[in-house]
Amino acid sequence: MRASQPALLAAGRVIAEMRDPMVSQWADWLGDRLTASPSIPRPMVEREFRVLIDVLAEMVGPFRREVKTVWFHICEHYGRTAAARGLAAGEVVEELQFLRELLIRGLAPVLAAMRARQAMAIMLRLNRVLDKGVAVAVVGYTDALVATIFTQNGVPAQLTDHDPAEFDRQITALEQELATVIRNR
Repeated sequence: MRASQPALLAAGRVIAEMRDPMVSQWADWLGDRLTASPSIPRPMVEREFRVLIDVLAEMVGPFRREVKTVWFHICEHYGRTAAARGLAAGEVVEELQFLRELLIRGLAPVLAAMRARQAMAIMLRLNRVLDKGVAVAVVGYTDALVATIFTQNGVPAQLTDHDPAEFDRQITALEQELATVIRNR
């Protein structure tokens, strides 16, 4: 089952148009969880949400192969950031499940207007992409925790001493990576 090019472009366009309201809703659903770490403030997490949604809009579209590496990079970074925010592994998964729900709700009117076969193909692709993203985010989360244990001679340390400037640099690099892929396609 394959979605047509116009259907893919429509879904990607809708996701891109809904980005800011989805980020706001996502942040509201997470509530205090966003401010649990004083070293990674809410605006930085919201910026990461925007990049995730931007990449996801491209992953649902016809150029998914070109942005696949960026998707994996941003998901891994999301997992590492979640570790720095003090989340548990299950919370990383749960946060990305909130994104899945937002996408389904946002895309519902567009999908309802499509032929059933087209809508199903888009939903299957979207779920596949999100499932891979969840797996990569959990790997990033685990890698961050293991790195912390090794730096502390086997004794787990608090993940509170993160440099906001480094976080900003990493997100900027991911944004540039996405822009480069989009420009070169």
